[in-house]
Amino acid sequence: MFFLAFFSSNAQSKWVRIDSLYQPLPASVHIYKSSDSLDGKPNVMYYAVADLKDKSLNFTTDTTYKRRLTPTEFYHKNNEPLLVVNCSFFSFATDQNLNVVIKNGKLVGYNEETIPAKGHHTLTYFHSFFGAFGISKKRKADVAWVYTDSSKKFPYASQKPIPFFRDSVDRVNLHSIRSNTMDESIDFNKWKMKTAIGGGPVLVQNGEIKITNNEERKFGGKAVNNLEPRTAIGYTKDHKIIILVCEGRSPTAAGLSLVQLAKIFKDLDCVEALNLDGGGSSCMLINGKETNTPSTKGVQRPVPSVFLIERK
Repeated sequence: MFFLAFFSSNAQSKWVRIDSLYQPLPASVHIYKSSDSLDGKPNVMYYAVADLKDKSLNFTTDTTYKRRLTPTEFYHKNNEPLLVVNCSFFSFATDQNLNVVIKNGKLVGYNEETIPAKGHHTLTYFHSFFGAFGISKKRKADVAWVYTDSSKKFPYASQKPIPFFRDSVDRVNLHSIRSNTMDESIDFNKWKMKTAIGGGPVLVQNGEIKITNNEERKFGGKAVNNLEPRTAIGYTKDHKIIILVCEGRSPTAAGLSLVQLAKIFKDLDCVEALNLDGGGSSCMLINGKETNTPSTKGVQRPVPSVFLIERK
């Protein structure tokens, strides 16, 4: 077996390559597991690494409309792809994505960028702009902060985080973002991705840990330090993508904080990385077989969107 080691703040963790459990796999795809304790807590996590330059692989997404499917149901719906993993956050009330999703170059999911304020801020709105992970037609990966508009064909992306703001307008546009943040240096460009999934917050930027939870307003208070089941994705400078899930909320696996998660992606040499929906949603299938055990009594939670790796 193959071992890859990295250091947490208090202990060394070993990654064990477990390809034999998920065959058949292409030569450019590998699966790793770690079950060493992390910072004194029990830990179980997995990651898949795949080469974006391998043209025998197709990186794509799938989503639903006003309903949700389990990862296994998505697996059968999509002709049994190599990998299926949950991605965007969603509304339990409407079953719809709350983050951008792009499939075959088409925008099929939108960010929830306007949220009504409560309490003494009633009649005002918070506007936040979430991180997203995309792959272009030329198979180049990117993590950016994205603005979506259902009237526009493409999302617009900034390569720097966008501070949230509050105003009395229930809809924003690119001009109002610059004027409300008082940051004319924010530069938006059409984000012409073939495949993209949204989540947040961003974990790693330019190879360094920079968690933009304050800008994205994804988790309140000190929640970045909560230990939870997680799903996340990143990419390395040599064009590998890394998709990670961890277990949590159990005696055998405490889960990871966003700080720990970011450090793992940095230690795996990721240039950029993004947190995705976690908790009971976290689930990754390889050839239809679960890696992690879902935290909701081991039962897969139905989700509205997934990221897929297919064999061509």
